[in-house]
Order: sequence, then C-alpha cells, then structure tokens
Amino acid sequence: MFILYFAPHTCSLASHIALEEAGADYEIRLIDFNVREQQSSDYLEINPKARVPALKTPQGVLTETPALLAYIAQRFPEAGLAPRDDAFAFAEMQAFNSYLCSTLHIAHAHRMRGYRWADDPAAIAAMQKKVPDAVSACYALIERQLLRGPWVMGARYTVADPYLFTIAQWLEDDGVDPDLIPRVIEHRSRMSERETVKKAIADEQAA
Repeated sequence: MFILYFAPHTCSLASHIALEEAGADYEIRLIDFNVREQQSSDYLEINPKARVPALKTPQGVLTETPALLAYIAQRFPEAGLAPRDDAFAFAEMQAFNSYLCSTLHIAHAHRMRGYRWADDPAAIAAMQKKVPDAVSACYALIERQLLRGPWVMGARYTVADPYLFTIAQWLEDDGVDPDLIPRVIEHRSRMSERETVKKAIADEQAA
C-alpha cells in the first residue's frame, strides 16, 4: 500500500495520475494548506520540507515530483510509463521533468510565493511582474523543441505527460497566451480525456 500526501491545485496531481496509470494500490491523504497543515508536527515527521507531494512506500518516504514519477515508473514496469530499456531515453525524460521542476515551476511560483526569495515588497512585486514573460519563455521552449508529440517523448506515453499536464493547468493564470502554444494546449486537452486523469481529479475534489 502506498500513501500519497497531496494538496489540491499543486504538482502532487502528477504523481496521483501516475499511480492511477500504474494500477497501484494506494490511498491519498489531503494536506490542508488553508490551515497550514503542511507545517504541522505530524506532517513534518513525514516530510520535513513542508511541501507536497510526499509518497509513503514500503521502504520509506519519497519527496520531489521527478523522483516520485521515476520511482512509480520503475516500481510498476508492466505499466510502461518510462523507457526503462533505453538509458539515454530515460535520461531525456528525466531532463524534461527536471526542467519542469527546476525552471518552469519556479518561474510560476514567483507569482504567489515571492516571499521565498525576498522580503522587500517592491522586489516581490517586480518578481510578480516578470512572471508572464518568464513562464511564457518556458512554454515557448517546450512548444518548439521539447514536446515531441503526441506525447512529451513522442509516440510513447510516459510519466512526463501527467507532469506537463499538471503544470499546464496554471498557465493562463500565469499570463501565458494559449494561442501561442497550440501543441501544449492540445496535449493538455488530450490528457484531460484520459480516464485515469479524470479519476485522479475527481478523487482529489472529493477528498
């Protein structure tokens, strides 16, 4: 049994979808950000980073979305969620997921979490002003070069797809013009029609 600790409208959705795709035996546990549950002593024992997602496995707890996605893909090889037979292709998938985590997600976070990087209100406002340009540049690169189509890695669906789908939920709020990234929008629409995606979203809404 696996336990995924999640919060709505966060990147934890990517791991949730991957668990569903893998056919894993799992439960989800809501961490309520509205009452700062992520900073509670009980949750800090699970994830001292005070973030989601966290995945409790029989071997211990894992954190960080790229790590969770790689683990799920390798733990459930029969699901075919990663090119495990090709070391270079697997590394390419990891490079894409790392870009989402370390660059695109960080650019997005400057919109509402500038306090992580500055205390000066003017500096935080400047970060927020930069978000549309910074996030749009990330999506422009994905649109032109990184998204092979129809899935991130080409013909083969992988754990990179739920990750891109999850982060792409926020692009309009970040000030990105969807008309400039039609392939990303098509990918998001294609993902939204998968039964696994619909179930993960419905389960989170009901939690």
